[in-house]
Amino acid sequence: MLYSEKISEAFIFLSGKTDQKPKRAIILGSGLGSLAESVEDPIVVPYRDIPYWPRSTAPGHAGKLVFGNLEGVPTVIMQGRVHYYEGYSMEEVVFPVRVLGMLGIKSLIVTNASGGINTDIPPGGIVAIQDHINFMGTNPLIGENDDDIGPRFPDMTEAYDREYIQKLEVAAEKENIKINKGTYIAFSGPSFETPAEIRMAEALGADIVGMSTVPEVITASHMGIRVCGISCVANAAAGISKNKLTHQEVLDTMKNSSASICRLISAFLREIRE
Repeated sequence: MLYSEKISEAFIFLSGKTDQKPKRAIILGSGLGSLAESVEDPIVVPYRDIPYWPRSTAPGHAGKLVFGNLEGVPTVIMQGRVHYYEGYSMEEVVFPVRVLGMLGIKSLIVTNASGGINTDIPPGGIVAIQDHINFMGTNPLIGENDDDIGPRFPDMTEAYDREYIQKLEVAAEKENIKINKGTYIAFSGPSFETPAEIRMAEALGADIVGMSTVPEVITASHMGIRVCGISCVANAAAGISKNKLTHQEVLDTMKNSSASICRLISAFLREIRE
């Protein structure tokens, strides 16, 4: 079956689950699934029920799609994402964004847990992503282009919407939440980066590092969807501290920071609604 046909089948399935037309989507990273609890009149659809929708296998990703109203606007939330390192193709990794775009979303909020490269941003720090470096070794747009969806060579100058970054800063100030701005670099994973790779990333201008987000942002930009990126520094990257890295540390930090991040996202949504 053609990729476009799989997208259409998933779209038809989800359209039959709700009459709502979501205006925006939120992808929740590791340990951030609690935001979905704020959705009014939720309709929950497990990923496993959606045709061709990839299933999350990473710890901290619930694997559910939640439709409902958030801050007064029809919204769809992804409780967990899939990653390239799980063995999925890039087409499969960005499949959800393609389907959500077909559902009509105009904006996408992507969140993730990251490793801190910039020592001015400590573990637990929140970062507004202002740019990224794709070091995953591939690109989700490789292959035949569908001109009805987006251009062959999409511009990435403003992959992270500048107005959204400004409004995120305003929201953070109103909520008394400290926020930083930074550049995110994505590796394929699943091994954590080596100290040498982190030194290279720092030399390239990266402030934080992770294994997700970039494919989704490239795909959203291709479709003309505005993007806001929010990252939480879960730990210091390899070589920045003397501690060895564990995913449990990531989940523990995200658990401690989730309330602030959820409050920030809600405040940001109020800002863009106004």
